[in-house]
Amino acid sequence: MMPSGPLPRACWTSFISLLLVCCLLPPGTQGQELQLRVEPQNPVVPAGESLLVNCSTDCPSAGLIFLETSLLKESVGRGLGWAAFQLSNVTGDTQLLCSGFCNGSQMIGFSNITVYRFPERVELAPLPHWQPMGENLTLRCMVSGGAPRDHLTVVLLRVEKEVGRQPAGDGEPAEVTVTVLASRDDHGANFSCRTELDLRSQGLALFQNSSAPRKLRTFAMPMTPPRLVVPRFSEVETSWPVDCTLDGLFPASEAQVQLALGDQMLNATVVSHDDTLTATATAKAEQESTQEIVCNVTLGGESRVTRENVKAYSFQGPNLTLKEPNATEGTTVTVTCAAGPRVRVTLDGVPAAAPGQPAHLQLNATAKDDRRTFFCNATLEVHGVILHRNRSDQLRVLYGPKIDRAKCPQRLTWKDRTMHILQCQARGNPNPKLQCLQEGSKFKVPVGIPFLVRLNYSGTYNCQATSSRGTDVLTVMMDVQGRNPIAITIVLGVLTILGLVIFAAALVCVFGVQKRRDIYHVRQSSTWLPLAPQQPDEAVAVELS
Repeated sequence: MMPSGPLPRACWTSFISLLLVCCLLPPGTQGQELQLRVEPQNPVVPAGESLLVNCSTDCPSAGLIFLETSLLKESVGRGLGWAAFQLSNVTGDTQLLCSGFCNGSQMIGFSNITVYRFPERVELAPLPHWQPMGENLTLRCMVSGGAPRDHLTVVLLRVEKEVGRQPAGDGEPAEVTVTVLASRDDHGANFSCRTELDLRSQGLALFQNSSAPRKLRTFAMPMTPPRLVVPRFSEVETSWPVDCTLDGLFPASEAQVQLALGDQMLNATVVSHDDTLTATATAKAEQESTQEIVCNVTLGGESRVTRENVKAYSFQGPNLTLKEPNATEGTTVTVTCAAGPRVRVTLDGVPAAAPGQPAHLQLNATAKDDRRTFFCNATLEVHGVILHRNRSDQLRVLYGPKIDRAKCPQRLTWKDRTMHILQCQARGNPNPKLQCLQEGSKFKVPVGIPFLVRLNYSGTYNCQATSSRGTDVLTVMMDVQGRNPIAITIVLGVLTILGLVIFAAALVCVFGVQKRRDIYHVRQSSTWLPLAPQQPDEAVAVELS
């Protein structure tokens, strides 16, 4: 059946060419066609361009030469044995047919036009938001347009390094895939694809078109959960540290960490070093309960979670109370040690009757109780662990003043011009002032420090200890005895005799040395002075001329 509607122009061209070849040839010349030259022969031209075609023959009696093509054409010149045509808007591959007659014989010539065009789109398909390290990554490059396809190649690139290449194929759009193994070094690397239209065999060049680069992010998430360090229990309204660490994480700096206590998000400080991520925060429970604390580390769409329970407890006290912290000597003092529920207290080693009950102690204040320290110890059991707290306080007893008779002798016998210390002490609270004054002269003798005793120190002294609570007086008798004159005379005599003995010994020593020395005589008769030994008892004589 014949198709309905007008035939395409290309069909008419082929039909006319067939008629020319098969029907117009003179009898006996079919199969003996003379050739026409078609220039350029098999040209390669960019799409949409114009092309000048020349059909020619060496036959001197050639008639008109025609060009058959589906493209728009215009005759731009002709002459004996040639004809030129301008082709416009060459958009597709086509075949040119030149025909004519020479002496009644058919002449034909062919030329195939190849049109090349650059790809309209070269695009690398989007990469995964995060690519696990050690897993295959498929790179896809889509190419739309581009011709001729048998000269078109698609290249996949990592930065500038080629990772694969394949022919574009005939699909529209063409899709080329290459699979690579993602690694740590690929993190942050740019991937792209490029088309290469190689027309160097046709006398042209290698034409390249590249896609926009896409950055790949690789990651590694360990299978182990984070290490979460928190106390087993904590006191209500008391802050405590939270520490969450995960090793083997890459890139650790891009991981997200969430720390939460129950429904409360904690303000975490996150620090990364190499492949280790650490998050720290402080938490505080507001009431007694068991609360869950969670550490959640997220990277590349994967999460690792660790949960721990923290027991919040209330430990009230202990409170140590002295009813009279500054008690007067002889008064009754009450000491109380108390704490909160479930807390057992002990006051100076004496436990309370039961947990939550206070411990009491009463005493009659004496001077010995001044500066006495009372200890209050509280214990609370939490999850099998005994917690301890202590308080202490000091009692001050107001007493005195009182001079210690045992340390302050009432009678003293000392020698004149000898060093002594008056050892007297006074006790009391507040601290008393102690001084010893001689009756009559009111001369004050030093107390507690060394001093030189004189004869005029003899007498009766009133030692007084004074404070805001009163005065205590103690009488001390001091007897200073003078030295014995006979004893002094004997000592001086002995010293004199000793001096004389030493002087005599010195003289004997000097004369003994003199006898052992040689004496020499200087003789005048010689011009030089020989030294001749003399007898010890001879004198030394020197004669002068």
